Amino acid sequence: MESLPVPSVQAMVAATGGAHVPPRYLRPEVAADAVAGDGEAAIPIIDFERLLHPEVCRDESARLHTACQEWGFFQLINHDVPDDVIEGMKANVEGFFGLPAETKKQVAQERGQLEGYGQLFVVSEDQKLDWADILYLNTQPPQHRNMRFWPDKPGTFRSTLDAYSAAVNNVADRLLGIMSTNLGLQPEAIASKCVGGIQSMRMNYYPPCAEADKVVGFSPHSDADLLTLVLQVNQVQGLQVKRDDGSWVPVRPLQGAFVVNVGDILQIFTNGRYRSIEHRAVINTERARLSVAAFHSPSIHATIGPLRELVTDQEPEIVMYKTVDHESFMRLFFSAKLEGKSFLQRMKL
Repeated sequence: MESLPVPSVQAMVAATGGAHVPPRYLRPEVAADAVAGDGEAAIPIIDFERLLHPEVCRDESARLHTACQEWGFFQLINHDVPDDVIEGMKANVEGFFGLPAETKKQVAQERGQLEGYGQLFVVSEDQKLDWADILYLNTQPPQHRNMRFWPDKPGTFRSTLDAYSAAVNNVADRLLGIMSTNLGLQPEAIASKCVGGIQSMRMNYYPPCAEADKVVGFSPHSDADLLTLVLQVNQVQGLQVKRDDGSWVPVRPLQGAFVVNVGDILQIFTNGRYRSIEHRAVINTERARLSVAAFHSPSIHATIGPLRELVTDQEPEIVMYKTVDHESFMRLFFSAKLEGKSFLQRMKL
């Protein structure tokens, strides 16, 4: 699994001021897309503290269940990850992308590797490119880490990422337990697939662009995992969620919240009850946007397919998705460019 090397967009903007957009980045169709205005729509807000409180958890769990069915996205507040861990992660991500280009290249992706500084899902020399640079790392479990690609600058980067990844992983595990219960399953039904589960992180830097309406920071796609937790690093918005009518809803992150979304594997596990939703990142004309996405997936030894408990009583033709081993699933996902939900379509029976 690998992605073809591409130039750093951050370095290109620093050199040219971003006034000129090379042809491979131009997406003129973006300007024609319908985008919801202020007050038209917003993703649900879920209070994690209330989910854990016996006296009010039923109502909050019902809201979570509806959010996973109808939106596939929600903002999670009061999630218990300490403020100093959150702020430390933000500072170190900003610090890394603020380093000189030559310093960042010390952790550049290598042939045959997905981890490191560069870009993902570039599979041909002529496909359109995203207006972004990323740092992609395996973070949990610790034995899956390749420290060759973990920056040692800023000086606190590694220790901060270690603490942040453990805290976010704990939140994801507890959410999956609550979701299992909401689906009428035992709390461990999904978690049992995740013993030794994988967490990876994608740290994103989206440079500004004078022609922001002609580029895309992250191509429309749905995530391949179970759950993604996104941390907004600065105050520049850019994440948009696609609704059934084809319009895009901007996500306006709440201070201190995680933006959480259902991934393709969770849609498959739930046989379509929970929905992974197409989303994208757009660009600001004046300021860079930074974010951190933490992806949570089952063990590499898990089998990916509808959970038996959810399809036992249904006719066989109602089962919506194939069953494959996790390694093959991820190999397929990372070997093609992002095109909406086309990958999940290939998993349908």
